[in-house]
Amino acid sequence: MFTGIITDVGEIESINLDNGKIKISSIFNHEDIDLGASICCSGICLTVVEKNKFNDNSYFCFEVSQETISRSSVKFWKNHTKVNLEKSLKFGDEVGGHLVTGHVDCLGEIDSIIKSKNSNVFKIKYPNKYKKFVASKGSICLDGISLTINDVFDDFFSVNIIPHTEENTSWSSVSKGDSVNIEFDVLARYVSRQLEERL
Repeated sequence: MFTGIITDVGEIESINLDNGKIKISSIFNHEDIDLGASICCSGICLTVVEKNKFNDNSYFCFEVSQETISRSSVKFWKNHTKVNLEKSLKFGDEVGGHLVTGHVDCLGEIDSIIKSKNSNVFKIKYPNKYKKFVASKGSICLDGISLTINDVFDDFFSVNIIPHTEENTSWSSVSKGDSVNIEFDVLARYVSRQLEERL
């Protein structure tokens, strides 16, 4: 489990989608993270299969399934792509965002970016079939970032991103038309499922 609070922006050093192997450099200390541990990479929970020192930092290698590639933005990653990183929660850690599983539901698309002084408004297109999981002032995870939904429409919703979040995540360089990994709030999924059972 994760919280959607990004603690490093890593960089892809190598990627091979034929065998699903990805190498990402990070400020995370490889000695503090075990083989088999989980790291959330732009919203995707991946398992560390190799690690070591890399220049002044560390590198971590992951294996990605074809299911993950088909469902997420991994298919668009390449060398030097910036990746939002978060280590998995430990008991006693602060939950500063909301509970995130690292299981991407679908891809969204940045429809527009409205610039303002204190925050920028991002409109995100998404498949209409997921509308039941989206609520104004509810939580959503975009590329691993825990955010609050502003407004909800049939095929898009909007979020505000403050300068601190933009400057300290991969969203410092996103543009209109870019793909976004979306994970809907797990609580919304369970509530929706219970309502479906009652009906």
